[in-house]
Amino acid sequence: MLLLLSTFGCKHNALSQAVPEQDATAEKTAAEDSETVLHAGAVQAEIEASRQTAITRAVETVSPAVVSVNVIEQVRYQDPFFSDPLFEYFFGRQELEQEVENLGSGFVISPDGYIVTNDHVAGNATKIAVAFPDGKALEGVLIGSDPVSDIALIKVEPGDPLPYLAFELEEDAFAGEWVIALGNPFGLFEAAQPTVTVGVVSAVERNLESPGDGRVYRDMIQTDAAINRGNSGGPLVNAVGKVIGVNTAIYSRTGGSIGIGFAVPAYKVQRIVDELREHGRVDRAFYTGLYVSEVSPDIAQALGMTSEQGVLVRDIDRDSPADEAGFEPYDVIVSMEGETIQGHEDLSGKMQDYRPGDQVRFGVFRNGSIQQVTMRIGRQSG
Repeated sequence: MLLLLSTFGCKHNALSQAVPEQDATAEKTAAEDSETVLHAGAVQAEIEASRQTAITRAVETVSPAVVSVNVIEQVRYQDPFFSDPLFEYFFGRQELEQEVENLGSGFVISPDGYIVTNDHVAGNATKIAVAFPDGKALEGVLIGSDPVSDIALIKVEPGDPLPYLAFELEEDAFAGEWVIALGNPFGLFEAAQPTVTVGVVSAVERNLESPGDGRVYRDMIQTDAAINRGNSGGPLVNAVGKVIGVNTAIYSRTGGSIGIGFAVPAYKVQRIVDELREHGRVDRAFYTGLYVSEVSPDIAQALGMTSEQGVLVRDIDRDSPADEAGFEPYDVIVSMEGETIQGHEDLSGKMQDYRPGDQVRFGVFRNGSIQQVTMRIGRQSG
């Protein structure tokens, strides 16, 4: 009995010691499970947080101010029946008019309803309907349009203040920075929610000519963010949601995006918009009194120049702005406001950025050295 009790006693002691060990194991397992759950929750929260990037935040901020612009314009075309020279001889040139629908994008730039788009979207519009992301549609009025810059300004009467976008004017766009293109490609969305594409600034200060209408675009921002038909007039914004350009053109052989898109830079758009808002047009009736031509190899050699870069001043009107500024025949204009002038086309393009009354500084090659000539641009008479 004593042995059995002792044995039982030993077993009782072992069981008594095992209970705390099981509790400790259970508590440890529960703690590990809890830690695993907390870790999984933290990972999930981290994943959710990672989805909210500077890009998504910019899109959320910008989207309410992006609109769809639907226009009707009158297009004239020759009656095909009278295209035969014989008919034209007897009846004259017969033209017909037809209403054509066009679509594009735009964005609000003020709470009272001013909207920026492209001239090729709304410049010839007879009727404009603007659709907003909340499904609301308002009639738009064309305030003014500028074919040279391809910018148009529309006005709607919203009733309540509208969300609007600001131009990035403090810092220039630079190659490699992230950009977002917003708009209405192909008119696909019915609820007016903008489509978003993301890319980078591929290059700045690009010049290109539109083969369709001969329009020359200068100092454009190039981007690989997809821009398709219907995106024209929409904003190109940076990662902080400020407008750095207006989506305007693409390079494509098929009409679809191949990653080469172009936007009018914000600093140009702002000046054009200010003029359209105040005058309804852009005043480019400037006058200089200069008559210029390209620099040929023979002329460059005769003047002692080492290259054919620049524009030759052939003649000057008496008492003209150029005469008063001190230009002389056989001067060669090699720069304008510190920017190199390659030739006649380059000079003409840069002059489009200036208005009557502006003072412009030119670098002139004369008698073997570069001199500075400052001219106040005049206005054409009549």
